[in-house]
Amino acid sequence: EVQLQASGGGLVQAGGSLRLSCAASGFTYDDYAIAWFRQAPGKEREGVSCFTSSDGATYYADSVKGRFTISSDNARDNAKSTVYLQMNSLKPEDTAVYYCAADDDVLKAITATMAAPSYGMDYWGKGTQVTVSS
Repeated sequence: EVQLQASGGGLVQAGGSLRLSCAASGFTYDDYAIAWFRQAPGKEREGVSCFTSSDGATYYADSVKGRFTISSDNARDNAKSTVYLQMNSLKPEDTAVYYCAADDDVLKAITATMAAPSYGMDYWGKGTQVTVSS
């Protein structure tokens, strides 16, 4: 069973940086996607960024493009992997609970991240709070 563990959230001033980590394990397929979503109080969940394991492709929501970077530790063991979300130039509107999620349906994962969070992902980790003060 796929398990995801997110960490790295915290409180930071506007303009600062944080790095989130998502430790993933239990994949039985070589091709999968890991994505970050976030949800602020009173707002709908939104996709932030997605990473695909087979080709290392990355995808970003317009609201974070140029400020956030998703990457992987490139672990050769596909059963375990860590995906990072480096967040720079943080803004108060980035404040939210951030979740990492995974799916072995890569196209569904990309679509969920970039256009339709309601599609859902098969596996979710617990969220980590990111708070950006002004």
